[in-house]
Amino acid sequence: MNSEQQYIDLFQENRKIIDDHSAAPLNAVRDKAFEAFRRQGFPSRKVERYKYTDMEKLFAPDYGLNLTRFEIPANPYVAFKCAVQNLSTSLYFVVNDGFYSKNLPQAHLPEGVIIDSLSHAAEEHPELLSKYYAQIADPDEDAVTALNTMLAQDGLLIYVPKNTKLPRPVQVVNLLHSDRPLMVNRRVLIVLEERAEANLLFCDDSVDDIPFLTTQVIEAYVGEGAGLELNCLEKTHVKNTRVSNVYVRQQADSHLTHNVITLHNGVTRNKLDLVFKGEGAECSCNGCVLADKSQHVDNNTLIDHQVGHCTSNELYKYVLDDKATGAFAGRVLVRHGAEKTVSQETNRNLVGTKDAQMNSQPMLEIYADDVKCSHGSTVGQLNDEAMFYMEQRGLSRKTARALLERAFVNEVIDKLDLIPLRDRLRYLVEKRFDGTLSKCAGCRLCK
Repeated sequence: MNSEQQYIDLFQENRKIIDDHSAAPLNAVRDKAFEAFRRQGFPSRKVERYKYTDMEKLFAPDYGLNLTRFEIPANPYVAFKCAVQNLSTSLYFVVNDGFYSKNLPQAHLPEGVIIDSLSHAAEEHPELLSKYYAQIADPDEDAVTALNTMLAQDGLLIYVPKNTKLPRPVQVVNLLHSDRPLMVNRRVLIVLEERAEANLLFCDDSVDDIPFLTTQVIEAYVGEGAGLELNCLEKTHVKNTRVSNVYVRQQADSHLTHNVITLHNGVTRNKLDLVFKGEGAECSCNGCVLADKSQHVDNNTLIDHQVGHCTSNELYKYVLDDKATGAFAGRVLVRHGAEKTVSQETNRNLVGTKDAQMNSQPMLEIYADDVKCSHGSTVGQLNDEAMFYMEQRGLSRKTARALLERAFVNEVIDKLDLIPLRDRLRYLVEKRFDGTLSKCAGCRLCK
């Protein structure tokens, strides 16, 4: 049996159960998603955007699914203690793929702001989900998005009305928790209306040392003049497989900062599709990857300049050791009429061993004349002269190497607005390089 057939059979045999434990707006798009998935199947490595990750192999194992939405008896607010000191966030949890709605933060949200499960929001605010859900994440364009759309039963809604600024960052901890191998299909919908502002931190943690397979689809609407910072931090374990697709639409004069940081994982495949729909919009998309052993991290981005007078900046950095593999494929598309586009795309990589492998493919596709666009890529090892200089001053080779590697990735970390998060990430990076970073030390959920 090929990998996709088990999911086709699963859906056909359990469609009623899936629908009965979900909400109408999610159920309404399942048929289209199912047909798209059945038609496409998992992409082979001959498909350009999937050439560096074998998707069929990732989805071949027979994972369990919690289709009846059995509630796992745990209170993450008691069990999980955030290790980021003085971060002062509004803290929420998604356990596997379900929003944890008990014991919510007591901090008052501005009028009209919604942070809730998709299922509950579908009852209280059906017009929002009907307008925004599954509108930019097109299942016809991506098989994993199709699979997620046909199986997802719940998720998270973050809605900020126009002229509203969230008073503090919102931190969402995605906890993977199960006593047996589990597939999780998580959905996130972010809507910022005109001139709204939000700073979001998503942390992926796993609290059980068993295999997990996570598909995640994030849809983010950034309205005219709105500002969104979206930070995604993964710190799971080597048995975790994560496939995340992020879709962003930016309107005129909006600003997005998207930071994706992989500190510890098994296999990770991140895709970002960002489209400029209005002039004067800007984005800064940054990535930091630390991988060793046999870990694999694949970041694939598309920045689509559909209109003129927009600015995009990308900076992705990798540090690979042992037999780790990394991939970065970034495409910047400047369409006809998108004059005065400014775009910079950079991928820099350190490969510490002869067995580690990095694939780098920055791309520019330009159909407009009056633009300023550039891209660059480097793959290499640490500077021998710098290493010699530091060793001559009494540092061990291991210490000198760790200092240079930390300095290398700090360029990405320094782009985060949250100073306490920056400081904590520097500490986590230090632990990662000295081999002492494992699953989240602040969690007591499984004890």
